[in-house]
Amino acid sequence: MPPHDRSAGSAGEPNGKPQGSSPARQVLSDSVYEDIKARVMDHEIAPGARVGIEALSRTLGVSPTPVREALARLEADGLVVKRSLSGYRATELLTRQGLEELFEMRLLLEPRATALAATNATEEQLDAIERIVEEMRAHPGPTGRYADYRDFAALDQRFHDAIAQASHRPLLADAVERLHSHLHVFRLTNVEVTEDPTLAEHERVVRAILRRKADRAAEAMAEHLTHSLERQLSHETNS
Repeated sequence: MPPHDRSAGSAGEPNGKPQGSSPARQVLSDSVYEDIKARVMDHEIAPGARVGIEALSRTLGVSPTPVREALARLEADGLVVKRSLSGYRATELLTRQGLEELFEMRLLLEPRATALAATNATEEQLDAIERIVEEMRAHPGPTGRYADYRDFAALDQRFHDAIAQASHRPLLADAVERLHSHLHVFRLTNVEVTEDPTLAEHERVVRAILRRKADRAAEAMAEHLTHSLERQLSHETNS
């Protein structure tokens, strides 16, 4: 990537995106964010390793400003942590206990959100959830490098967040979104799978929501999350 304008700036919003940035600068900021994110997801930046701003700016051919902005966004994602005196480090991978606790939280929150979505979702929200599943059909599942399944991972998060938003319970939706579970889980995926059942499980959830079957929707979401955890634990055992 060639050098760009080095004008000073700061992360002026909670997610680290600069306020009032020009379109060109925003494109640069997003590009740097996605590049560093891929390095973390693929363990090119090892879990627990220091993330040097100056070194990354040299590697990417940009000024330190978009790197700082990207790291602020990645901190909000839970992929890096900032510590006084030592700067940024990539977060450690979830342990087996951490993974089980993450899914414990999801199983408490998401089946309830899904049941409420089946009852409360507007027609526009139902259409949006269906469109996300349609888009997922066009993208490969979690296999290989992050660049290969990045779009699938983003759609997976959009799917779960859209259902939570459709519950019309803002605090519940916020809790689901703040888990950033897709990033932590996909970051653990280091084996190739010939067939990923995630999409089929999503389709069962959507069918129940569209039919306004709250109990069945909650059950389908709980089954999806339980199977997802089992797959992750199986990957861990086989790796």
